[in-house]
Amino acid sequence: MSQDSSEREQWSTRIAFILAAVGSAVGLGNIWRFPFITGENGGAGFLLVYLLFIVVVGFPAILVEFVIGRHTERNPVGAMQEIGRGAWQYVGWVFVVATFVIMSYYSVIAGWTIRYTILGLQDGYMADIDAAASQFGQLSVGLEAMALHGFFLLGIIAIVGLGIRQGIELAVKVMVPAIIAIVVGLAAWASTLSGASEGYSFYLEPDFGRIASEWTSILPDAAGQAFFTLSLGFGIMITYASYIDEDRNLAEDGAIIIGFDTAIAVLVGLIVFPILFTAGVDPGEPGPGAIFVSLSAAFGDLSVGWLAGTVFFGTVIIAALSSAISLTEVVVSYAVDEHGMDRLRATVFVCMALFVLGLAPAYDLVFLDLYDGLMNGILLLLGGLLISVYVSWLWAGPAVEELEQGVGDIGPLGTTWVWLVRVPVLAVILVSLWLGIVDYVDFLTGDFADWLADL
Repeated sequence: MSQDSSEREQWSTRIAFILAAVGSAVGLGNIWRFPFITGENGGAGFLLVYLLFIVVVGFPAILVEFVIGRHTERNPVGAMQEIGRGAWQYVGWVFVVATFVIMSYYSVIAGWTIRYTILGLQDGYMADIDAAASQFGQLSVGLEAMALHGFFLLGIIAIVGLGIRQGIELAVKVMVPAIIAIVVGLAAWASTLSGASEGYSFYLEPDFGRIASEWTSILPDAAGQAFFTLSLGFGIMITYASYIDEDRNLAEDGAIIIGFDTAIAVLVGLIVFPILFTAGVDPGEPGPGAIFVSLSAAFGDLSVGWLAGTVFFGTVIIAALSSAISLTEVVVSYAVDEHGMDRLRATVFVCMALFVLGLAPAYDLVFLDLYDGLMNGILLLLGGLLISVYVSWLWAGPAVEELEQGVGDIGPLGTTWVWLVRVPVLAVILVSLWLGIVDYVDFLTGDFADWLADL
């Protein structure tokens, strides 16, 4: 039993929608994932390619999700069932499944941020990189990691269960301004560190030779980061856009959201790399735990590192929460829209299932790589590919008409947008998807196979 769209909540103001979308975009994708992906790929060269993808791919792609969400006023599954034909009706399931699995390990990582915030207030951080790595190995898995994973999900229930206006909207109105203020303050402090100039050089002066020689890794990582940080391929922007009015200028809102998200990502780099170079820590240390190992070691080597670390990881908690509520809302909105479930009951049910699925990565990090490689490297891009193909080739007319709502006749700009989706967006997604599949197969036949052999 689906819910009548006339009964659905809407954002109370335009700024509420923008803050919610920005909150979704600036979460762990910017503060946890962006620094270690940038460091792995050589710093400035990756940043340059990433910024290019944000403009050429991110902006056209976010409008694809916006027009679908506002036109249908449904969750991703319901939206594609309404506008899709044949097998296209089932594309929305790719978003819901990917978002559900991502949220299951996202909350585990969020639990790490809680633990590292507490660590700064208690014992401080290990200055030695090997000791920091050993500490992360102990804190990232086990019963404590499982408990913090569950604790974080309780916070999600408290916010998402209250609804759009009384829950999500009120939360992001506090969290997003707080994130911006703290990040700006930390960037100003990081500029005073002794390693600031060296960090800025690594982060802001691109090595074009490295881009040319390592494009096979830089390209998919930059495309994946662009999608991840803008919450594209998750169905989040479809869901959030389903709660807005017809008189909104979607292109203008999209540009504002992308602008804030990109600015915060760049600022995070201006915090992280000066800290790492000041402490003499390798910024290219790979892996999802890199920010916790490298940064905690760097904080441990600074005179006021415990305070800076507490503030930094506390900020990551806020950012993680702002993103997690949007991830959870995709799945909850499906249960509410398509099955008529009570919102609080649906949120509790979804979070209980997320807790169970997240126990595996909280038990062993190999499952985090298993989940993330499939979801972020393949399913997110697959969902983005399918929906971009459908909208640009099979639903282009209604899509342009929806984009014109709240703006008026946009003339050739509508055709330009459609062709941007048809060519650069699809080309980048296709190449990135292929490389993502290759990387995941390598993981399955390499690290994961070795882990299975050791059982």
